[in-house]
Amino acid sequence: MQDQENQEVSQTTEDVNEAPATEPGEPGLEDQLAAAEAKLAEMHDAFMRAKAEGENIRRRAQEDVSKAHKFAIESFAEAMVPVRDSLEMALKVENASVESLKEGVEMTLKQLTSAFEKNRLVEVMPAVGDKLDPMKHQAVAVVPADQEANTVVNVLQKGYMIADRLLRPAIVTAAQAK
Repeated sequence: MQDQENQEVSQTTEDVNEAPATEPGEPGLEDQLAAAEAKLAEMHDAFMRAKAEGENIRRRAQEDVSKAHKFAIESFAEAMVPVRDSLEMALKVENASVESLKEGVEMTLKQLTSAFEKNRLVEVMPAVGDKLDPMKHQAVAVVPADQEANTVVNVLQKGYMIADRLLRPAIVTAAQAK
């Protein structure tokens, strides 16, 4: 019986030691390994290119943000230069009359107003009797008045907004509750 078991074990060992038969059309294990390694190299190259492209996009975006911060007021500065020029010319006038100075100041104010409009800088000027808006108005005093409580009685200083953001609130006095 032992001889029979030895024969079966030797037969099994021979079967294992024999290389698997491959058909002539199928690639061998070495060919498959080489193909997999080539595919891996190709994928690695594509990954590295995509990673580099992502870094380039991030760097360009940072540069764009930096430039936007640096030159954000360029448009406003361009609109303000003529206003400064007008003020400097007014100071150079030797024998100016009150009327000519007033006319020059009015023209300069128009230039300044135009510059504000171009750059979406809007006045916050509440009318007397308007409801007090704490998002746009700053009440510095509450005074007795013949109008509804928490309404604007007097505007001490106008405020300004840039687009939808408050730059400076209008400083007002408000009506006291009766």
